[in-house]
Amino acid sequence: MNNIMNTSSDPKSQIMDQIRQEAAVNNARALITKLNAHCFEKCIPSPGTSLSKREEGCLSACMEKYMATWNVVSRTYIGQVQKMAGQGGGMDGMGL
Repeated sequence: MNNIMNTSSDPKSQIMDQIRQEAAVNNARALITKLNAHCFEKCIPSPGTSLSKREEGCLSACMEKYMATWNVVSRTYIGQVQKMAGQGGGMDGMGL
């Protein structure tokens, strides 16, 4: 309990952690929404009461590709942000 009281940046860290968690949830929602729209459209031409084996296979492959691509883009973006932050090119470096 004393560690929390003695840490001046603890409330700030908690807020930053909460913001990161909320951003992660929003990113996951966006991924699922886009994945559903893209893969459903591509793999299920005429919806019915159940999926055929072909549709199941198509959905599985589509989701795997989409998520792999999403991960590559996310890692690249995070790397660029970290690189800019390391060079002092954060928001202040952008003239903001």
